Amino acid sequence: MAKYIAMLRGINVSGQKLIKMADLRESMTRLGLENVATYVQSGNILFNTQETDLRVISERISSQIKKDFTFDVPCIVRSAEYFKKVLTNNDFLQQGRDEKRCYVTFLEEEPDPMHVQKIDSQQYAPEEFIIKGDLLYFYSPDGYGKAKMNNNFFEQKLRVKATTRNWNSVNKLYELATQ
Repeated sequence: MAKYIAMLRGINVSGQKLIKMADLRESMTRLGLENVATYVQSGNILFNTQETDLRVISERISSQIKKDFTFDVPCIVRSAEYFKKVLTNNDFLQQGRDEKRCYVTFLEEEPDPMHVQKIDSQQYAPEEFIIKGDLLYFYSPDGYGKAKMNNNFFEQKLRVKATTRNWNSVNKLYELATQ
């Protein structure tokens, strides 16, 4: 049975869409996921399941949250193996950039190249991004809180659902998934 990581978009942020992690774990267990664990309050769920279709898993999780907590929460699911790829392909770190200023935006799907080309990255300097398939690596020297290009920005410009995690969280999620 494979290990997966579900990343919820926009829960427990600024007092919105509040879910206690104990309640979330219970909800996911009722859904039939096994070995359910959570990491931090922003909605990271680690679990095992027989299901292998990531979209099916994501839709089931979102539906269960809607049923149990009454609000819509986008969910992006990736395998633990996928996270290994994420950790080894960050060009910003290979360039010696500060990992505390590196972020990963997980995209629901690979964006249309036409939408990517419309972003004038020079307009947002010194922030930078690199898209690799359904992953967006983001570097913000002033930190994410002050970033002009944030999760909402990328969702609107690329026209795909997305959720962002800092580099530390990405590392920790992989570590927890492979224990």
